[in-house]
Amino acid sequence: MATLDDHPTVRKVRSRVPLALAETSRTLDATWLKQLALDAGADDAGVVSIDRPEVADQRADILSAFPRTRTLLAFVCRMNRESVRSPARSASNLEFHETTDHVNEIARRVVRQLESAGIPAMNPAGGFPMEMQKFPGKIWIVSHKPVAVAAGLGHMGIHRNVIHPRFGNFIILGTVLVGADVTEQAIPLDYNPCLSCKLCVAACPVGAIGSDGHFNASACMTHNYREFMAGFTDWVETIAESESAKEYRKRVTDSESASMWQSLAFGPNYKAAYCLSVCPAGEEVIPPFLNNRAEFVNEVVKPLQQKEEPIYVVPGSDAEEYTARKFPHKQLRRVNGVRATSIRGFLRGLSITFQRGKCVGLSAVYHFTFTGSQPAEATVTIRDQKVTVQDGLHGKADCAITADADTWMGFVRKERSIVWAILRRKVKVKGPLRLVRAFGKCFPN
Repeated sequence: MATLDDHPTVRKVRSRVPLALAETSRTLDATWLKQLALDAGADDAGVVSIDRPEVADQRADILSAFPRTRTLLAFVCRMNRESVRSPARSASNLEFHETTDHVNEIARRVVRQLESAGIPAMNPAGGFPMEMQKFPGKIWIVSHKPVAVAAGLGHMGIHRNVIHPRFGNFIILGTVLVGADVTEQAIPLDYNPCLSCKLCVAACPVGAIGSDGHFNASACMTHNYREFMAGFTDWVETIAESESAKEYRKRVTDSESASMWQSLAFGPNYKAAYCLSVCPAGEEVIPPFLNNRAEFVNEVVKPLQQKEEPIYVVPGSDAEEYTARKFPHKQLRRVNGVRATSIRGFLRGLSITFQRGKCVGLSAVYHFTFTGSQPAEATVTIRDQKVTVQDGLHGKADCAITADADTWMGFVRKERSIVWAILRRKVKVKGPLRLVRAFGKCFPN
């Protein structure tokens, strides 16, 4: 009786097993692997091991998606600079979307070539789509920026974007996960292309980039990602809460509704990304800035600063105050920010939603004890306009909060009143209530 081993396909594959084993267990030539990306259309590339310390915090997520990963092939694709700089953001977004699609196609080509050679490989997305079931937690498989830095493709600028030594920050990043080791690895650049000119600070309409290097991630996400994730959710809830078309039109302008339609039909649009637009760093980018800095500012920076446009901010945030003061001609649009869906998500998100301008003079240690369905303990320290979050209860608390987890999440998601929760003993506070109010001001949502 015929067995599985007698099947023609099985016999053919088994005859190639020794070759396949040799291919997958061999050490790949790093130059060959890099050239593979360049031949596929990348403008630069580098390789690093999955064991490199620079990517240690990503290792678990990468191996969860592709357990055979041994090497990370990082690459960059150039964008057309003038399109990104244009105040007409349709041109800028077209460039972002088209280049990202190009990055994904290059990664697919590389993976196909590797698979044809018997080498296992996987291509995570260059941008979206991502693992949205994890939102608002980490939704990406691999963080392309630190991989690119480790691979010698640039360094992070003050605006938190990778600046390539030649192409500047006018690049889109990609990474291919390769199931084989390489003969040698790239090393990070021995200098940072960032000029510290701080034009990105001047151009950002929400003050997300501090001149001292501080970065307000929630301000950036709330405005620039208005048509993505939390912003889209906020828009849907605005529709649900509107009792009539007339009331909806009071909350959302016709142009904003049309913009959301456009995001659904053609892809979400970034509302700013001005930090990329004005950056003069990079060997191929810097000449106009060096030749005439005043003219560069007039032609590139000021048109973005002077543009009349809606700016999306969370009420009570540093971004709201900054935009009203620096850009009074831009229209403030108050919206909800990112909301956590779990206690762990709430604690992780504190460092992102923290508003340092709202806690001047505040020095306090908070102990949180959550009970019920999501038990957890944490210490939150606010001092010198900085926040630290630790698992467990440490030191002496100035304010101790014990709360039923589900009740607290209802408060965070604006579904319940904190006063209601305290009166019903679902939330207990030991310490001055002014510290509770101060905490709320530091983390508006």
